[in-house]
Amino acid sequence: MRRIALSLVSLTALTVAGCVAPAETVSVTETPQPAPTLHRTGATPVQAEDAYFQSAAAAVQNRIATRGVKPAKNVILFVGDGMSIPTITAARIYAGQKRGLDGESYSLTMETLPYMALSKTYSNDYQVADSASTATAMTSGVKVNSGTLGVLKEATRSNCASSIGNGTDSIFDLAEREGLATGIVSTARITHATPGATYSETPNRDWESDADLRGGDAGDCKDIARQLIEWPEGDGFEVAMGGGRSAFLTEAEADPENEGKMGSRKDGRDLTAEWVAKGPDHVYITDEAGFAATDFTSDVKVLGLFERSHMQFEMDRAKDTAGEPSLVDLTKAAITRLSQNPDGFVLLVEGGRIDHAHHGVNAARALDETDEFDQAIKTAMDMTNNDDTLIIVTADHSHTMTISGYPQRGNPILGKVNTGLDDDHMMAQDGKPYTTLSYASGMTACRMVEGEPDCTREDLTDVDTTAPNFQQPSLVFMGSETHGGDDVAIFATGPGSELVSGVMEQNEIFHVMGRASGLVAGPEPEAE
Repeated sequence: MRRIALSLVSLTALTVAGCVAPAETVSVTETPQPAPTLHRTGATPVQAEDAYFQSAAAAVQNRIATRGVKPAKNVILFVGDGMSIPTITAARIYAGQKRGLDGESYSLTMETLPYMALSKTYSNDYQVADSASTATAMTSGVKVNSGTLGVLKEATRSNCASSIGNGTDSIFDLAEREGLATGIVSTARITHATPGATYSETPNRDWESDADLRGGDAGDCKDIARQLIEWPEGDGFEVAMGGGRSAFLTEAEADPENEGKMGSRKDGRDLTAEWVAKGPDHVYITDEAGFAATDFTSDVKVLGLFERSHMQFEMDRAKDTAGEPSLVDLTKAAITRLSQNPDGFVLLVEGGRIDHAHHGVNAARALDETDEFDQAIKTAMDMTNNDDTLIIVTADHSHTMTISGYPQRGNPILGKVNTGLDDDHMMAQDGKPYTTLSYASGMTACRMVEGEPDCTREDLTDVDTTAPNFQQPSLVFMGSETHGGDDVAIFATGPGSELVSGVMEQNEIFHVMGRASGLVAGPEPEAE
């Protein structure tokens, strides 16, 4: 039973501060194989008495009773952070137009998966949830309070004491105990909410470094980066790759890529050195050269931290000083490494920067990140066997971007509305053009003119709205665009995907993965 992680001593609370890369793996999906025989015990997680857990378990059990479930040797969970349904639609058009094709009739890879459902993303305490509570729902099968990771609803945000004894078992904990390989890759910091939910237990998602543990309520809780390095389950991650170096380096250590920037840790612990010290098979890499020199076909265990904070947007990756792999590259490497385990694996792949672009009302990068995320899904499907690998694609929450107006077919999705009719049909009532994509909230609702806020709508007549840095118009003035509360899509393929249908509670995703993989025991039958 995993308990809430505690430090041995109270931490001072302060203000935040020679191998080749894997070759293309040949698809093995062409020849159907018999379903694998899995010898997995099916654990009862520590959170099994939680009401949310029991309700979701019963819902999935009902589907199993009527449809059965095929065993899955491997599980891959793809999470497009903030990938709302309008984002998918707009990204479909964007990706098609980007390739010189008809955008409206184009299909993303995720849209070709045979099973689909809607996911209800509310948390225990908010109609519109954050990424921590939603990630915990998917990886641990319970709805929890927004801002908390891997702890039950009894834990309140930022209160360490309330989290004691209220930890959960994630699907990754259970996989490690069963001897499977595990991995996480993300374009965000690997201590950020979505990847953090796979291994950490904390009442505050922002406690990524010990420098973030501030205030009397932090108690003896461990920061998230430290929890990754000290994760007690099995032999730990085979791969953990993304951004977030700062939380692993001390304030006396210079960042290897950003001159003048130091690590954030106050406790003097270089967590990257601690990772390497675990054994000769543990390596730490920070750039594209180190990534290319890593033999992912071996038994290497990789901590890859390619940026001080989040990784570059795909649009900007080529300009990175030290060079960094793409999400497709990370996915390919992770599957190559995890596939070395004959007992199977569980992998999380997060397109984390879709969310960040949306928060900045920058639709161009949000759609481009979604396209890259979709290419990572295609890579995984090409590298795995549909007969033994369950792939689930979903989002943690929505955003407020919408598609509006009456643009004609073929109109650039990032452009201004062109109806193909006279000017009167292309202008708003104020006589100004408007974009197909806009946001309900964001920082573009007002702008500063001669030191004063001007909230009248900007005239976009001479503005190139397809430019990468263009920020779409927004309605409600906010410093950062907000999440949306509408349902998000779930797409699935492989054994267990038949359990994905209708409108589902988000925490049912855990139970689909757990039951299909044999890692989670079914609910006890009711006494007659």
